[in-house]
Amino acid sequence: MLTRYKKMYNKIATGLLSFMPNEKDLQKLMMTMTQYETERDRQLFLWKEDEGIIGLIGVLFVDKDLMQIIHISVNPSHRGQGLGKKMIKALKELYPDPDLIPDEYTKSFLIKCDISPKITQSPVCTF
Repeated sequence: MLTRYKKMYNKIATGLLSFMPNEKDLQKLMMTMTQYETERDRQLFLWKEDEGIIGLIGVLFVDKDLMQIIHISVNPSHRGQGLGKKMIKALKELYPDPDLIPDEYTKSFLIKCDISPKITQSPVCTF
């Protein structure tokens, strides 16, 4: 189940976010968490299952018609189970109108998961 990030989940969210290649530096990671907590155009969502929070997806609302996926991470012990696809599907159900685009760090994941065949021809990922 996809839920909005709350500050009480800071440690688990920070841990999951640290799996992203561009978030290895501690200062950068802390700055990213601060951005999610303070900037209105960024939103972090957590993926929760019976065993707890095991994934996250972060987005940047570029405008009302465009949402960029800037972070997507799953606990290593839960990878390979399609959770990334589930998170994106749940995000699209929550926000059906904006088109999704990846950033440089999430594009390869979206292509690998074959979430949209159009992603290789166009920066916009439509579902």
